Amino acid sequence: MTLRQDAPASYPQWVRVVAPIAVGVLGLAVWTLYVDVLGAAPRMLPSPLAILEEFVKRWDIIWAAMTVTATNALVGLAAGAIIAIVLAGIAASFRTVDGMLAPLVAALAVIPIVALTPIFNTMFGASSQFGRQAVAAIAAFIPVFVNVLRGLLQTRPVHRDLLRASAATPGQTFRTLTLPTALPYLMTGLRIASSLAVIAALVAEYFGGPADGVGTAIASYAKSGRATLAWAFVGGGILIGLVFFLVTSLLERLVTRRPPV
Repeated sequence: MTLRQDAPASYPQWVRVVAPIAVGVLGLAVWTLYVDVLGAAPRMLPSPLAILEEFVKRWDIIWAAMTVTATNALVGLAAGAIIAIVLAGIAASFRTVDGMLAPLVAALAVIPIVALTPIFNTMFGASSQFGRQAVAAIAAFIPVFVNVLRGLLQTRPVHRDLLRASAATPGQTFRTLTLPTALPYLMTGLRIASSLAVIAALVAEYFGGPADGVGTAIASYAKSGRATLAWAFVGGGILIGLVFFLVTSLLERLVTRRPPV
């Protein structure tokens, strides 16, 4: 008697799009029912329709805050990714450097953002955005470094020996073997780092620094009791995160897409 194991079901492409939309609509429906119909929500939880109305009404100030936060996140993402790629390349080439960097990277990974932001604000001045950008860079550095280093170490010795036997130069080996192998890992690291950079920039805005940005606005309006406007800024922060995630995901798909055979 033989047991036949069926292949996993292949879901249509439209299911991947419709499913998260359906979950979001269901969540909004439950939220509206809880707030508007049952009236059981706390005071700081307004209706989704009220938040949307406030978001449209206050779009000018929300957009200005979103621009600041997105800029800080983008600068941090770019700086953290570049430094991570360079250090990962050095670590992959020299085992000694890899051993030296490993504990430093592990230490950076566990440092809380809330501890770094006040220190950076004191170091670089409360009127400078550099502290927030530095926090975002540290948050983006970790996943990019780990993924790129892993990708650079994935090439098999037999492939390197084959290229060496073919008299390939180090540049040709990097271009034809190392880079194509590491590229998917790099794009995965960037996709993860994009969301972390936005989160780090938002959180950093809660703890001092210039009086602008989405995080600062959320904290200010929540403390003053303007819950609807605070939630509208939360929507602005979510929008920034979605844009960063979608752009890096699209870039990952375009870069790692294999040409037709």
